[in-house]
Amino acid sequence: MSEQQPIDVLVVDDDAEFRDTLVSRFERHGYRVAQAADAEQALEHAQRRDFDVATFDMMMPGMSGLELLRRFKANHVECEVILLTGQGTIETAVEAMKLGAYDYLTKPFPLKELEVLVEKAWERRRLKKENRQLKALLERSQPPSDMIGQSAAMQEVFRLIERAGPSEKAILIQGESGTGKELVARALHARSKRADKPMVVINCAALPEPLLESELFGHEKGSFTGAIAAKAGLFEVADGGTLFIDEIGEMPGPLQAKLLRVLEDGSLRRVGSIKERRVDVRLLAATNRNLSAEVQSGRFREDLFYRINVMSLELPALRKRTGDVSLLVRHFLGPDWSVDPQTLETMERYSWPGNVRQLINAIERAKIMADSRSIRLRDLPREIWESGNGVPRPILVDTDDLATIERSKVIEVLRREHGNKARAARALGIERRKLYRLLEKYAIGQTEWLATAST
Repeated sequence: MSEQQPIDVLVVDDDAEFRDTLVSRFERHGYRVAQAADAEQALEHAQRRDFDVATFDMMMPGMSGLELLRRFKANHVECEVILLTGQGTIETAVEAMKLGAYDYLTKPFPLKELEVLVEKAWERRRLKKENRQLKALLERSQPPSDMIGQSAAMQEVFRLIERAGPSEKAILIQGESGTGKELVARALHARSKRADKPMVVINCAALPEPLLESELFGHEKGSFTGAIAAKAGLFEVADGGTLFIDEIGEMPGPLQAKLLRVLEDGSLRRVGSIKERRVDVRLLAATNRNLSAEVQSGRFREDLFYRINVMSLELPALRKRTGDVSLLVRHFLGPDWSVDPQTLETMERYSWPGNVRQLINAIERAKIMADSRSIRLRDLPREIWESGNGVPRPILVDTDDLATIERSKVIEVLRREHGNKARAARALGIERRKLYRLLEKYAIGQTEWLATAST
């Protein structure tokens, strides 16, 4: 059985005495059991609730067990079904397996044999679910980067990660844009008891409200224009693991209420569905806003704020991380590159309003501009070298060449981010609106960066 959630079982049999025996036996083993006297009642149960395993009597008045299996599997593919009958034949067994039954028992049988079969069926259901989660995770995830820092401020962050990681409580990660909130979330997940389960990431600022609701909670086929098939939401994908909601301060009010319900009792409904589903997810959230002020202004629910802020972890701005800039510069430059002392000193003194993200982008730009594998002051963006004590003599570069460099950089980042414009904009250190303006300015079409990615 699951260590976190009981097995959900549906028992369908027209024999009330036998049905009660099974229900009592399953409940003693800690299962969460629903029962039905016929196929119609079973289908009604399935409309309201998901089940892990179901047992169907083969011979019932009205709809038979085989017909129930056919209709049930059309909408509940992941539930494993065991058929029970007093008149078993090879033909009916073969037909049942073709329709998707997990197994087939002929009455009378030892109840222990059915219990073992239910456990095995649940195990297959769990493995199928984990495979689906892994597939969805691989489609969405990015490779994590290392967290680097020797400053006192970062050592405190590392200490809190070690203490809070194993907890099951929600954690709110706060900090300026570009400070590495997602890296902290990944570190917390890696130190949790859920480390072998998925960690799924979503950014509230990157999606409009209807799409955000569908991404988080899923939708049913036909629930809105374009919903050509049912889709599990990220809460279901992350079931058993961790869901990281970035920029939670951008979440619209109606979705805040729906999120609060999931956090309170683990229940949710897909868009367009009346069926209640249950999930077991640890929530990590991040924001660069002052959520206390958002609560006071009425833009963020107070009850949700206290639910996600069981513990708060504040990330320091790069300008407050004394001694870390040189470590980060050498890390992101790589072993084959160097930086002259004057340049490194200027970078250490710079305030870095865009934090680590801006630093990474400055290094990438400097690599493009460098004549060799040594970064000099003039290779950095203007706002950085102008902040130094001595302003270097600027290199005269034709504006067309600069435009070519900028255009190439945009295409390079889009290729690296597989066309995800929200991630590409973050990597470039710009707003998504600015990215769209650059795409229009330089006439960068989808076919161009797709072509680049395929070479």
